[in-house]
Amino acid sequence: MADGSVSPWKVLIVDDHEMVRMGLRTYLMLDSRFEVIGEAASGKDAVEALQSGRFDGGMPQLVLMDLMMPDMDGVETTRALLEKYPDLRIIILTSFLEDDKIVEAIEAGAVSYVLKTVSADELIYAMQGAIRNMPVMSGEVSQALTRGLRKRSTDNETEGLTEREREVLLLIAEGRSNKEIGDELHISIKTVKTHVSNLLMKCELEDRTQLAIYAHRKGWVKNG
Repeated sequence: MADGSVSPWKVLIVDDHEMVRMGLRTYLMLDSRFEVIGEAASGKDAVEALQSGRFDGGMPQLVLMDLMMPDMDGVETTRALLEKYPDLRIIILTSFLEDDKIVEAIEAGAVSYVLKTVSADELIYAMQGAIRNMPVMSGEVSQALTRGLRKRSTDNETEGLTEREREVLLLIAEGRSNKEIGDELHISIKTVKTHVSNLLMKCELEDRTQLAIYAHRKGWVKNG
């Protein structure tokens, strides 16, 4: 316990690189405010582990989430976890500084988006912020978030569609099946079906054929 009366925050580390998980665990073991109760090597592994109650330490309160992972990326995993466990506090911890990804991560419910180049003290500061549900981001991440939001607000053609939904839409326009789309994007068929349903609703269309025609009329599909 940090001060003899306050229990440490339970942390789950989700990253597909073992050395990253090991380094984070080793460092956090030195801070009595946090207790690493488990690790997951992918987003899918994290979701399944929490559903099965695999961790002896119980339910985590704070998740350090990698962005680019097999099976499910950090954004998709964040969305899936918060749908089932809305009280989780999630920090995206990644090497990628991409405007669109930052917007997607925050929209999915991540408290903060932190680069792996931060110092150990800066990471702890972000974790303390997450505990209070307060975003902590570096200047470059904040600027990228602003750029991403500005780009989204001025992009009338794709207004209302997420980047992943547009990816699914383009593959539908190419005549791909749900299984082929899932294989291409490394997501489950169930997730593909959810995206298709969302696309039909947002575009106010009735079937996949109409979605394909819609994408072609918008000029989003490259011919040849």
